[in-house]
Amino acid sequence: MYLKNQENCYHLKKQTRAHSIMKDNTPDPTTLIKRIDLTTPLIGFYDAPDPEPFKPLVRPKQRDCVFSFYKNWLKGDTLHLTRDQYGCGGAGHWMWGIRPRSRKEFIKFLVDDEGLKASHELMEKWIDSTKPYKAKHAHLFLGPYRKDLWEYTKTITFYVNPDQLSTLMIGAQYHSAPNDPSPVIAPFGSGCSELQPFENVETPQAAIGATDIAMRHHLPSDILAFTVTKPMFRRLCELDEHSFLFKPFLLRLKRERDFPETAEE
Repeated sequence: MYLKNQENCYHLKKQTRAHSIMKDNTPDPTTLIKRIDLTTPLIGFYDAPDPEPFKPLVRPKQRDCVFSFYKNWLKGDTLHLTRDQYGCGGAGHWMWGIRPRSRKEFIKFLVDDEGLKASHELMEKWIDSTKPYKAKHAHLFLGPYRKDLWEYTKTITFYVNPDQLSTLMIGAQYHSAPNDPSPVIAPFGSGCSELQPFENVETPQAAIGATDIAMRHHLPSDILAFTVTKPMFRRLCELDEHSFLFKPFLLRLKRERDFPETAEE
């Protein structure tokens, strides 16, 4: 019995150390947030088995756009989505693979009613070339970034003004070689599809989002989204004093924008 208890204690300590190492290795965005003067919270897209760690939660009603919860995110709430309660049809399709109308009706709606492509044929080709997100668990979440939930994080989104967007785009390019996958993309699609538009989430990549005019009214007019994979998030968080974050171009921009607290850095 003593040996068995000792063995259990050893495995518990081993698991605790492993968990500690994982937490300590999680990217810390504190410096990045300060250097770009970001005041909006980072928003994570999570795929997880249990809603409990994500509380406080809000749930969408039928046809609610996920971006109608932007103000909830600012208050610290997390949007909880399931196959049975996902809000609008776009979120149902892009996050769960649910198509509330036939393919023909879907194409007709996007082309004839909304005028988003020049022809049915072009829209059909676009639909065939894009794939909805495949959820691993029964719960998806959109809400404030949490370091302690890193393992369930799929993407992280910065909600930024044009100056901050420019800065993050340079950050995404910082380690990129000409033959690497494009570090920044700007895909066509619904706002919710732009929250996870990457073919491979293990690639350091970013996407300019919130460009869907159907959801723009939920955001301030000067705010766009900059969504990144976890590898790209790590790169951005590791930008140091040798990078442009601490160099004259950005400091001059801050002075012109009247950020007195950074004017003498």
